[in-house]
Amino acid sequence: MANTYSQIYFHIVFAVKWRRNAVAREWKNDLYKYITGIVKNNNQKLMIINGMPDHVHLLIGTKPNCNLSHLVRDIKSDSSKWINKNGYLDEKFLWQGGFGAFSVGQSQLQRVINYIKNQESHHTGKTFRQEYVHLLKINEIDFKPEYIFTED
Repeated sequence: MANTYSQIYFHIVFAVKWRRNAVAREWKNDLYKYITGIVKNNNQKLMIINGMPDHVHLLIGTKPNCNLSHLVRDIKSDSSKWINKNGYLDEKFLWQGGFGAFSVGQSQLQRVINYIKNQESHHTGKTFRQEYVHLLKINEIDFKPEYIFTED
């Protein structure tokens, strides 16, 4: 698109099915590299990725024609297949249905990058559910607590 200029960033969060601690330290960096490739192959830019054994955070710079739902679907589907193909777990790996996506302005980028970078220290006092509900609240997203993580 000639003469189209944009800076569109999304902080994306999704969890392992049933919030199991399935993403092991031994192979998480390889997983993150694989997810980086998925984002690049979709012509988008991964700014940072990090997470915990039960969930992942991504900060992605997107182009105006990006269908975010399709991108996240591809990330989750392809990375699940990759994890299972590599036999990292004794049972089938799945990501939980759905995801959180929060728009990020240019002035917030460094704060969100630091937040994602420091996931391990951040989670010393907060569960993923607490973190996710907090993100929904600070982004003023209407939700019903009884419908969060209902795939148990």
